[in-house]
Amino acid sequence: MNLPNMLSTLRVFMVPLMLVFLLIESLENPLAALVIFILASITDFLDGYIARKYHLITKLGKLIDPLADKILTAAAFIALTYLRQINPWIVIAIISREFIVSIFRAIAASEGRVIAASSWGKFKTVTQMLTIIVMLLIMSFPSALGNFMVIGRIMAWLTLGLTVVSAVDYIVKNIEVLKE
Repeated sequence: MNLPNMLSTLRVFMVPLMLVFLLIESLENPLAALVIFILASITDFLDGYIARKYHLITKLGKLIDPLADKILTAAAFIALTYLRQINPWIVIAIISREFIVSIFRAIAASEGRVIAASSWGKFKTVTQMLTIIVMLLIMSFPSALGNFMVIGRIMAWLTLGLTVVSAVDYIVKNIEVLKE
């Protein structure tokens, strides 16, 4: 397993640790969860950068990197829903998009094809991560940033919009997968 794939795998293993600091009352520490989430998000940038720069792009990497992103962001959004920081139907829409894309990828993979992430998908992922970071920042510093909750809500709506746009783009570009 090369370094980019190890970084993607590490991102998956960071998810439970982040959730511990968000959801276990005796260990509740949104700042620790924020730091872990930021570090996990950095691995997303690093694995892609290293893979492209050193020509370490693999079929496994094309599958595990977006999967790791989905696990990280879905877990964070579900936890934020549980903590009443984001509207549940926004999270349902976001996760539904991920299922749809995963189905397309699974069908393509069964035919020996690998569908790499699109620019819209990457932009959507960055926006999702930034939204989660903003919400965790507000939770970490409620007395200083509590008034900024409206920014978190605007970010959630922006994320929803980009999620829908990226889903439509993905479906349009890969519809032939369903026709075969």
